[in-house]
Amino acid sequence: MLQKKALTDRGLKALKPAEKGKRYVVWDSVVPSFGVRVTDTGQATFIVMRRCDGELLRRTVGDYPGLSLEDAREKARDDIEDMSKGIDPKARKVEERKKREQAARDNFALVAEAFIGRHVSTLRQSREVEALVRSRLIAAWGRKPVTAITRSDVINLLDAIVDGGSKYAAHKVLAVCSKLFNWALARDIYGLTASPCHGIRAADVIGRKVHRQRVLNDDEIRVFWKGTETLGTFGPLFRMLLLTGQRRDEVGEMTWSEVDLVKKLWTIPPERMKTDAAHVVPLSDQAVDLLKAIPQMTGLSRKGDFVFTTTAGERAVSGYSKLKSRLDALMLKQFQAEAEGRGDDPKKVTLTGWRLHDLRRTARTHFSAIPAADMVRELAISHTRPGLHKIYDQHLYIDEKRALFDAWGRRLMGIVNRPDAENVVALVRAG
Repeated sequence: MLQKKALTDRGLKALKPAEKGKRYVVWDSVVPSFGVRVTDTGQATFIVMRRCDGELLRRTVGDYPGLSLEDAREKARDDIEDMSKGIDPKARKVEERKKREQAARDNFALVAEAFIGRHVSTLRQSREVEALVRSRLIAAWGRKPVTAITRSDVINLLDAIVDGGSKYAAHKVLAVCSKLFNWALARDIYGLTASPCHGIRAADVIGRKVHRQRVLNDDEIRVFWKGTETLGTFGPLFRMLLLTGQRRDEVGEMTWSEVDLVKKLWTIPPERMKTDAAHVVPLSDQAVDLLKAIPQMTGLSRKGDFVFTTTAGERAVSGYSKLKSRLDALMLKQFQAEAEGRGDDPKKVTLTGWRLHDLRRTARTHFSAIPAADMVRELAISHTRPGLHKIYDQHLYIDEKRALFDAWGRRLMGIVNRPDAENVVALVRAG
């Protein structure tokens, strides 16, 4: 017997179990084709039944009381509308579930982590690129499906970085972002059909890339050197950056096996160099003394070969930005103390922003004041040889570079060991 009436919560709670081995349906008069099926155990399940492309389909909406009557009617209306269009609700739900699972599996954070593990980890600047991916890209789009990221999303991110005063960083972000999406496209497993970075010209969106020209003056070098005295492992590392003019990661990831303190040579292997070739750095007396002052652990206490480490050589140091900020504070404090000693207002003293890479530019600038061939100056900081020189001229210029680094070491010590401002003021007043 067909039962049809307006379903209510009270009526649903009063439903009796069906006879043993049987079930019955009570159809709703409010939403046609929607009803509740009751089993012999008393289980009540909302259903819809309607023809779809000529076939009579019965589909489950949900169990009561887990699904409320109000929500069941709403779901039933959607299912009935699909069936009237020839769409099987069951097939639709399966497809939607697959899409949700795909989105969860291919959200941007997971794709980015795969990119870090499979591609970034093979790069020489892996730590820098990994940090950029996490701090800029994952932070912006972490849970978003990778296929849902649009060109507008990329441009909005770049605009925010530029508006924050980091135009140079925006260029880096666009380059890494473009590489990430091209990598994901090439793997062809994330559902991407195009890169959202395609067609974005950095010059149009970000502006022309302006190369930094910041060089530390002599007073800043002097205060920098003094400030590194209290930075623990980072003190010698920062000093080595200025003494050698090499890149941050090349110095930071130095290992004892690369260094010959007797011959005063540091040989950086090809896999750590931007130029894909080994780079030999003659060490000045100042650089050798700096390295000799760093304790070399032996036996069980030694866990790895890194020179600049806080983990017994197991890993190279990290956390540059924190120590750089601490160094800035020390330098500013020293400048303010000197200003006060001259009778100036220390509150008016500022330290113009500088970066660790500026130490490399500072060293190269001072190289130009030292008698040497310009090609030797460039080779000293591992810049590529011009034209056919890099193919036919395989001479390492060790002696020439050694003379340059020795002269720079002496010149640098002449800068950092000058009487500081406070002593000069005191001498004048005493006279």
